[in-house]
This record gives sequence, C-alpha cells and structure tokens, in this order.
Amino acid sequence: MSPDTDRSPEAPPRNACESLSYPQGHRQGFYTWCPRLATAPGQKGLAVFQGVLHQEATKEIYSVGKDAAIKPDSEIAPASHGRFADYLAIARFDHATKHIFVVPGILLALLLRGPIAQDIVLSLVTGFGAVVCIASANYVINEWLDRDFDRLHPTKSTRAAVQRELRGELVFAEWLLFVVVGLALAAVCSTITLWLAAIFALQGLVYNVPPVRSKDRAYIDVVSEAVNNPLRFMIGWSMIDPATIPPSSILLAYWTGGAFLMAAKRLSEYRQLAASHGTELLVRYRASFAGYTEISLTASCFLYALLSSFFMAIFLVKYRIEYIVCFPVLAALFVHYLALSMKPESAAQSPEKLYRETILMGLVALLGVLFVGATFIDIPALETLTSQHYITLR
Repeated sequence: MSPDTDRSPEAPPRNACESLSYPQGHRQGFYTWCPRLATAPGQKGLAVFQGVLHQEATKEIYSVGKDAAIKPDSEIAPASHGRFADYLAIARFDHATKHIFVVPGILLALLLRGPIAQDIVLSLVTGFGAVVCIASANYVINEWLDRDFDRLHPTKSTRAAVQRELRGELVFAEWLLFVVVGLALAAVCSTITLWLAAIFALQGLVYNVPPVRSKDRAYIDVVSEAVNNPLRFMIGWSMIDPATIPPSSILLAYWTGGAFLMAAKRLSEYRQLAASHGTELLVRYRASFAGYTEISLTASCFLYALLSSFFMAIFLVKYRIEYIVCFPVLAALFVHYLALSMKPESAAQSPEKLYRETILMGLVALLGVLFVGATFIDIPALETLTSQHYITLR
C-alpha cells in the first residue's frame, strides 16, 4: 500500500493535526501528523501514537513499514466538538487538593494574630471561592495554549483541549468568567484579598501567554510557577487578618519550597520521558527542558530545599523557639519528596494525587501536630538557643 499521492507533502493540512492510519505497520493504530510542532528547516511535522512521539514524519511517507498508508481526507475522522463537560474539564476542578496551601496561612494567622476579620465564615467562604476561581482561570488558559504540546505527552495527551475541538472564543469567555467571579469574591473578602487575587490572575498570564510565557524559560519557569504558593498562603492569612501580611521569612520559605516541588516535578518528567522517548520529545513538549539536564534539575532541587530550610529556620527561631522541634520532620519531608520524584510514574508529576502517598501524608500530619503542640507548649530549655552562649573549658 503506497502513500496517498493525491496530496503533496507541502500542501496545507485540512485540519491543524490529521489522523494517519497504518493498519499493517509494526504499531497498529492511529497516528497524528502535527505540522505546527515542526521547528527544524525542512521538517514536515511529528507523528504521534496515542500521545507519544514515535519518530519524525513527513506528509508523504512515514516509515513504519512498506505497507504504511495515509488516510485520505474523506476517511479522516475529525475531532469531535467540545461539550459543556469538556469546557468544565479544562478548569481542572479535580486539582482542588492544591488549595491545601491556603490552609497554613489561615492557621498561622489564627495562631499568631487571632481572628481579626469581622465575619470569619464569610471571609473563609469568599476567600476560598476566589482562590478556586482564579486557579481555574489559570488552568483554562494553560490547557488551551498548551494543547499542541500536551499531545506529545503520554498522559496529558488525554486532556479535553487535546482530544476535543474547543472554540477559542468560548475558552476566552470561560477564562474571563472565572476571573471576574474570582475577583468579585475576593473583593467581598477584603481589599488585600482582591489585590492578591489580581496578582494571582496576572501570574497565570505571565506563565502561560506569549510573548512572555515564562514556562518556556529554564529556571524562570520554576520560580514563576512557585509564586502561587506564597500567594495562596497570603490569601489564607488575609481571610483571618486583612490588616497585615505574613512575615517575609515564611513567605520566602513558602516560595522556595514551592520551587522545590516544581523542580522535583520536572525532574520526574525528565527522567521518565528522556528514558522512554529521548530528550527531543521533552524539548518539543516543553521548551524549558532545553535548558535542563537531569544533573541540573537535581542540583536545583537541593538549592531550593536549602533556601526554603534557611528561611523557615529564621521564622521558627524568630517567632517562637519551640517551633524548632518541627525542623527534623520538615527536613524528612524534603528528602522523601525528592526520593519520590525519582520513582517511575511518580506522583510528583501530578501533585493533585499526592494525597495517595501514605508516608508523605504521615509526615505532613506529624509536622502539623508538632507545630500545634509547639504553639501551646513551652520548652524553657530551648531559650538558650536564642542568646549567645559559649562552652567554657575551665
């Protein structure tokens, strides 16, 4: 069976990506030819099998065997149109577990400042609502603008924006709706919450939208994505105390801690995809991977963990010396998470599923118990750590 010679390899495709059928090839099934992903001169596109890059292809020939053939237009099944459920899916409500980062801000404000907001219940409801809406707005533009690249990822290729034909104007309207509702809820909560929610929404644009699109720049991608952590923390704090912002030491610890999580996620992706499909797929899937190696990602994880520990130690010693008992568990969390990221099919690639990791959740629970206990239990012996002392030899 020969390729369909009625169509030149230079001719523009009917759709952005077309289905290719190889019924007698060594991997049966449907491939996708995506000319928009071609970057090298003379390159016609990429062939993708079930979301995974198989090898470079041209419109004319794809060498999986002499019997390979390209389906003519009349036989190509177009992508089905997006349904209401698909537009909801790109808002990623199933990622709501990430909003757990708001909770420490709430708890710390209660412990250190006490409830200052006039209506705590209203503040909590509107504050959480604002976080969920703004995060969903960011997810909407993320999935829409990444759809061509996600089709090269083994699991992200199943996302609605890849599998369905969504309308750009409806996606924009969905993003705008989430932003407006999120900002309105934040305004009800407090003025500072409104400003924080606006910065949160702006971060989504900086991270996803060209020409800035910080996610395509190595190291900057991690730092710019991790800023979501201190923003969530501050929104949680503002629900309780809208008159102040948290200490800078805890914000920097939260930011660099988030950078550690994001770097570990990329390390996990790098190790898995580079081993199974090569680094070329990584770079095509996410441009920032061109600036990374497995060694540099591992080293950056250590850097972010050290910085986060440093800033956290400042906060622990400065605000209540008893908090220092939490540090060993915090260190164990960093070590366990790094080890987790190096496992095949690691949950570090999908942070919204980390609640399934028993040991990790146990460490988090232990850290919470120690923190609460250290808040209410005085340990006078630790006071010596707050002043200068010297060991006398005589």
